[in-house]
Amino acid sequence: MRILMDERGKKYMVADQEFHTDFGFITKDDVVGSKAGDVLKTHIGRLFRVIKPNVNDYIELMERKCSIILPKDIGIVLAKTGLGSGFRVLDAGTGAGATALHFGNIVGNEGKVYSYEVREDFAEIAKRNIKGFELKNVQIKHQDVTEGIEEEELDLVFLDLPKPWDVVEYAKESLKIGGYIAAYNPFIEQVQILQRVLKKIGFSEVESFENIFRGIEVTNKGTRPKTRMAGHTGYLTFARKL
Repeated sequence: MRILMDERGKKYMVADQEFHTDFGFITKDDVVGSKAGDVLKTHIGRLFRVIKPNVNDYIELMERKCSIILPKDIGIVLAKTGLGSGFRVLDAGTGAGATALHFGNIVGNEGKVYSYEVREDFAEIAKRNIKGFELKNVQIKHQDVTEGIEEEELDLVFLDLPKPWDVVEYAKESLKIGGYIAAYNPFIEQVQILQRVLKKIGFSEVESFENIFRGIEVTNKGTRPKTRMAGHTGYLTFARKL
């Protein structure tokens, strides 16, 4: 798997085949024989740089038919829960598999990610995306997590669901002592219900956050925050089994 980037900075995910764009075509032999750092030339002389994709590059270009959780929110989940190599994670509400990819990339070969998706079409897309990034530690399950969690001794249960409170009892049973439950929800009413349920069944360190992320614009005239930004995306709620 490789990414080609043209002179405009536009990226393309490229298989082992002849590659065509409005900048001309590159032969299959040139594509197959390329490695990260190479510069390939089309038949009309336009240049493409070969890049080894990281997980963010791949997610940007992969197949998806739904919205995904943005890196600004994923980063908070990773930092807050201390996710690391060898951890066992359950991810529910797979979608296109973006969150599962982030988790799988972090926990490494010694870890494991189990991702539950109730919609068969989304589960199939996610399976293709996981296979495309060549991760062996992520298992996509076409299964309804509100009917139960099969895995035990989990370090993290992450829920991207409309009613995450339907799963918290199962999550508490499946988490190891010290493990976290985290949930992503767009509406504050969901956060209110979830916090009440988490506290009622005995979770500790119950907290919710909104992450506002604003870029900085640097020009010859001066530097200031960008006038356009990604505003509200969702609320993140965390709790710990202690």
